[in-house]
Amino acid sequence: MHHAGAVPLMPIRAEHVFLYPIDWPQLSHHVRFVRAGGRCEHCGRPHGERVFHLGDGRWWDRGRLYWRNGQGRRVRRPTGDILADGAWTPVVLACAHLNHDPSDSALHQLAALCQRCHMIYDGPEHRRRRWMNAHYRRAIGDLFYGPYPERGADWIGPTPLSMLDDNRSLYAKLR
Repeated sequence: MHHAGAVPLMPIRAEHVFLYPIDWPQLSHHVRFVRAGGRCEHCGRPHGERVFHLGDGRWWDRGRLYWRNGQGRRVRRPTGDILADGAWTPVVLACAHLNHDPSDSALHQLAALCQRCHMIYDGPEHRRRRWMNAHYRRAIGDLFYGPYPERGADWIGPTPLSMLDDNRSLYAKLR
């Protein structure tokens, strides 16, 4: 739970700590609790509470006594066995960089997001970084050891399209 006046430490990786402003804990607190009122700015889930959800984005808003979807809009009561399909999840708000640049802390580039909305929002960026890391590893291997197939690692092929967000891959035309 959030306590007035207490600013908890932020989980910032050691190699990224110098990208954040010195007042990041206060800025993050302002975005999450002053501007957003302690609720996710995308779906409305309340920080520090457990919510009952169905896994597809729909969740029960105890404060307003109705079901909401993943965008926070009111939806009809679900049919079926919600107790079998649902689960309880604690909600933790994070201050997300909308442009994925931790050195840019302008308020219009920050949003208070619950863990679900944060992961959905960052998904394309995570896939891009995963592809770049794999690409860099292959390039370093080629640079120091020669092309992978000549070294017996012919199982390493082009990046699968499933790792990319669209079909603009260089390898998409080869199929």
